[in-house]
Amino acid sequence: MIYREFQGIQLSQLGFGTMRLPLLADGTIDEPQVQKMTDYAMEHGINYFDTAYPYHGGNSERVIGRALKKYPRESFYLADKYPGHQVAAVYDPAAIFEEQLEKCGVDYFDFYLLHNVYENSMDVYLDPQWGILDYFKEQKRLGRIKHLGFSSHARVETLKKFLEICGEDMEFCQIQLNYLDWTLQQAREKCELLAEHNIPVWVMEPVRGGKLAKLSEEQEKEMKTLRPEESIAAWALRFLQEIPGVTVILSGMSNMEQMADNVKTFEKRNPLSAEETNIIFEVAEGMKDSVPCTACRYCCDGCPKGLNIPMLLAVYNEIRVTPNVNSVMSIQFMPEDKKPTACIACGKCMKICPQNINIPQAFKDMNEIMKGIPSWLDICKEREEAAKRK
Repeated sequence: MIYREFQGIQLSQLGFGTMRLPLLADGTIDEPQVQKMTDYAMEHGINYFDTAYPYHGGNSERVIGRALKKYPRESFYLADKYPGHQVAAVYDPAAIFEEQLEKCGVDYFDFYLLHNVYENSMDVYLDPQWGILDYFKEQKRLGRIKHLGFSSHARVETLKKFLEICGEDMEFCQIQLNYLDWTLQQAREKCELLAEHNIPVWVMEPVRGGKLAKLSEEQEKEMKTLRPEESIAAWALRFLQEIPGVTVILSGMSNMEQMADNVKTFEKRNPLSAEETNIIFEVAEGMKDSVPCTACRYCCDGCPKGLNIPMLLAVYNEIRVTPNVNSVMSIQFMPEDKKPTACIACGKCMKICPQNINIPQAFKDMNEIMKGIPSWLDICKEREEAAKRK
């Protein structure tokens, strides 16, 4: 197992993420299978386990806590997260934290994160009436949190702002990072920004929810020719292993096959060559099919609705590749008059755009795609109802 040093401790570079645990036919977690996967992970050197309050309707914490109960507490590192990104009438960090410790069956968390600090949750985390950051800093002082950090799907500008305010209190940052998002979500710029603040990187979505684990027949044939002994997913993981600052790479493994394959990939370093790296970047470019916005912002000055057109187009490019809630969170919580639906198709932006982008048509297409993506508020409500039923 490849290990990375973090503040004097050795962390397995492969971490077991518990957002996509195996399920039974009735939709509940297949706990015996999770136990087998956890045992395999421990036997093969994985010592980092990641969960969160909303995963599996609140049951991920319980299941992974029970799976780890048979092992000495000092033999693994457990990470959990505070759900300040969820829409709520009130935020009570103390109540949630105590509940999480009980659900996981532990007295402390090795790693604890502010869950998804992004454009519409940063104010919640910084609001003095909730005292979220102060509370968790105190838990760290008391030893109930060993290391405090945050996860984020934010854009670079928001991430920079948060680090300017809270960077000194954050020991690590978890971001969506893979060879597609290296440019699509500006992950490269995020890594560089975190490096400036001396904050190591934790990786989520290393294979983009499975999108990078299965490619076209032609693409896979070329990869298999160069690396016949490795899976397609291994290419994505090998790319991440060599990025400076990357400490833990979380994989949301759903079965033993994925667990065994990932463990094999992390047995030892086998870096991609320059030729191989070019291949995966070509694959990424082929997935994008994006509008060629350069964010020059010429279009913004004349927009009668004051829309942040480059930002909206960046989200549009992303949801064309992967239409999911993470991609549109920053838009779903915008004021109605700043969303793409507010575009009146006056055409002023088109006349000044150096790239000749049909911006009104792009927004029209974007609105249609977004109709099929559930709102984050609806997802939160569904999770709350599911938790109550259980």
